[in-house]
Amino acid sequence: MAAESKIDPMHQFQISPLAGHLDGNPFVFTNSALWMLVVLALIWIFMLGGMKRELVPGRWQAMVEGVTGFVGSMVTTNIGPEGRRYIPWVFTVFMFILFANLLGMMPFALVGAQPFTVTSQFTVTGIMAIISFSIVLVVGFWKHGFHFFSLFIPHGTPKVLLPLIFLIELLSFMVRPFSLALRLFVAMIAGHILVEVFGSFVVQGINAGGIGPAISLLSFIFIVGVMALEILVCAIQAYVFALLTSLYINDAVNLH
Repeated sequence: MAAESKIDPMHQFQISPLAGHLDGNPFVFTNSALWMLVVLALIWIFMLGGMKRELVPGRWQAMVEGVTGFVGSMVTTNIGPEGRRYIPWVFTVFMFILFANLLGMMPFALVGAQPFTVTSQFTVTGIMAIISFSIVLVVGFWKHGFHFFSLFIPHGTPKVLLPLIFLIELLSFMVRPFSLALRLFVAMIAGHILVEVFGSFVVQGINAGGIGPAISLLSFIFIVGVMALEILVCAIQAYVFALLTSLYINDAVNLH
């Protein structure tokens, strides 16, 4: 009986093989890979609406153009006119994170399909952060050469403090990809764990009797609030990741 009522909120993040075995074989098709393909397919379908190029755009085309215009404006505002060449990558991470976050919240379990939030995997968020950080390094050294290291020496720094400030700024710069990946990973995993735990409270409260149904009701109300907050967090985290990426690229382009 105790085993049946055991709460396992981490089970939803478990990577399971759908084809092949997780025994060192690099060619394994997992639930994570499946849902990443679903995310990419949904993004492609969504972008089809923006390819119509109608003179009077419909709602779908207007929505696509609104998203692309929003990301494009954010990038050019933070980087300048030169930022247009970096819009494809910033737009890609924004759309992927947004769709992946929202897809992981869909109630597909009602029809027997357990959704998997790929952005709750630190490997996924880490790869995106490493790519963004690599773009920063490549752009910085390509445009400025070794003068790129001046980014780590703020203007007006006393000469006696130059070595210390340089090391502090360099360390802060090197931590950026880790913090970029960790922020998204923690935000997604924390919300899903809360929903799972309080969902278990709802079921256990109904089965317990006595004041159990009252506890279930309170837990359900809490779940509704968390889900509403999670929807907001899904969009905010996509925006924050894209915004920080554009700001980091701006440092490499303009040496701010």
